[in-house]
Amino acid sequence: MQVSIEKTSGLERRLTVGVAAAEVDDKVVAKLQESAKTISLSGFRPGKVPFKVVRQRFGAGVRQEVVGEVINRTFYDAITQEELRPAGQPDIEPVKDEVGQDLEYTATFEVYPEIELKDFSGISISRPVAEISDADVDKVVANIRQQKATWEVVERAAADKDSVNVDYVGNKDGEAFEGGQAEESDLVLGSGRMVPGFEDAIIGMSAGEEKTVPLTFPEDYQSEDLKGAAVEFKIKVNTVNEQQLPELNDELFAQFGVTEGGEEKFREDVRNNMGRELTAATSAKTKSRLFKALANLHEVEIPKTLLANEITGLKQQMLGQFGGGQQFDASMFPDELFSGEAEKRVTLGLLVAEISKAAELEVDADKVRARIEEMASTYEQPEQVLQYYYSNEQALNSVQSAILEDQVVDHLMVSVQVNDEALSYEDALKPEPQEEPEADAEDA
Repeated sequence: MQVSIEKTSGLERRLTVGVAAAEVDDKVVAKLQESAKTISLSGFRPGKVPFKVVRQRFGAGVRQEVVGEVINRTFYDAITQEELRPAGQPDIEPVKDEVGQDLEYTATFEVYPEIELKDFSGISISRPVAEISDADVDKVVANIRQQKATWEVVERAAADKDSVNVDYVGNKDGEAFEGGQAEESDLVLGSGRMVPGFEDAIIGMSAGEEKTVPLTFPEDYQSEDLKGAAVEFKIKVNTVNEQQLPELNDELFAQFGVTEGGEEKFREDVRNNMGRELTAATSAKTKSRLFKALANLHEVEIPKTLLANEITGLKQQMLGQFGGGQQFDASMFPDELFSGEAEKRVTLGLLVAEISKAAELEVDADKVRARIEEMASTYEQPEQVLQYYYSNEQALNSVQSAILEDQVVDHLMVSVQVNDEALSYEDALKPEPQEEPEADAEDA
């Protein structure tokens, strides 16, 4: 086998491989001879078809099969010999494929970039830290009661935060406009759903009362016909409903799995859940800041193949989140919409792989199982979740990758400069602000 390697551009390589004619021709003959033992053709007894006839009838197909096998094997041998790491599938093109002559083919592909890791001690990040106060627990408990609240019809005038059922018709220049009318529509006063002034006008109205209110649409309203338009709304209140918060009692606690211990146990569980959320949020922030600093410290050339694969993955992820069960073609989304995020992910993936290799880190199987068990604990049948992950290679790989990232973070945190940043519980839970994309010269 003869091998030559050419650097075409950036990370792209063209590998030219030559294979001795005898290696291919002998395999073709051997396969044809083996097939001749069982071939049945009209006019010949089974297994007695002359080899010349077998070659004429099946030689081209068998040669194509053999050439494919030889190319696959020799390509692997060639990249091993040349110590190359392809970043994607090669584009293989036979150059010479004739009986009695050496087989020659070219394989074009990208390789993984060589990354020179910098001194991590130059990285400085802030690590968010926060405590959970009793006031924080009270607020979460209040939110839980809000989520479980019901509405009860009351015989009084509507007030802020009430829910009202209304009929309304909007008129512009004496004529009803599109989208400006509804019947038996439920509206929470103070929600800001309607045009400014609409909800305020209902405060003080009682069931059965009607009112005509002059209003003006905002200048930035989405409808061109209604931007800044002066209109009138005729409003009728059908019912006024007051929010009823559930009592902190055993009935409410049982909905959250607390059957013993009363309010004290309920608040303890709430605090524990808040603690898990806080740990996850602060860890995610620290990890995000560390990886951002890591990427800024290194210049990494990205293989186009990996970038394209990541963009495809992000498109599929968007379809899964927002497809709503409908059939959409991922190609309808422009690549530019995902390229920035894809570049970040690929860059970090390459850096994490290089750091884990340099530090000789291996995925901790115990941590993988602990992570899966933690996720499974939120389901009614955790055993089935465990079985799913350990029988699904793709799902298991995703957890292993996350654990390896965490191990890389732990490894790096020993070397980098870390400053604690005190935050409130609520601020600690807020996601990191997204960076605004840099404007190009034309946009500027």
